[in-house]
Amino acid sequence: MAAPVPDAAGPAGNGTAADDAAAEVSAAAPPGEPEAAPAARTRPGWRGWRGRRPFWGGVLVLLGGAEILFTLRAPLPVVLHIGMQGLAGYLVPVVMVICGVLILVNPTQRLFYSVLAVLSSLASWITSNLGGFLIGMIIGVVGACLTFGWLPDQPARRRRFRRKAPGPARA
Repeated sequence: MAAPVPDAAGPAGNGTAADDAAAEVSAAAPPGEPEAAPAARTRPGWRGWRGRRPFWGGVLVLLGGAEILFTLRAPLPVVLHIGMQGLAGYLVPVVMVICGVLILVNPTQRLFYSVLAVLSSLASWITSNLGGFLIGMIIGVVGACLTFGWLPDQPARRRRFRRKAPGPARA
């Protein structure tokens, strides 16, 4: 037989979500230390995930490809129609978007993806409305360069604030 389920409200609570969240926070905090807010507990997880991959490079490659795709679907008076039209015009920015996602998901292969992203960004100059009117191409190249230069095993840098030596007060 199954054990009886205790009352969700508990002896003093009324069973609201706030009571449940407070119980989780107080149960997670070690004795003698102040309780942490729920948002503060999830933040190191996000920073840890972001710190283990070339996050900003992947996001910029993704945004560059999305911008080029957006300019391909622009209204007819805006579209320049310079370069190859058709499949190549859509294939190059789709490759950029896929490279951006793969940089975020699989950072161990970042060098291959960044080289592929910079080549497809530069190819968008010919195939996709001058590289999304230069904006998408430049964003993609910058993101690919950030990804290529990212090193995974570097210790975290601390911001150093220089304090000026106390000296005579100036009037």
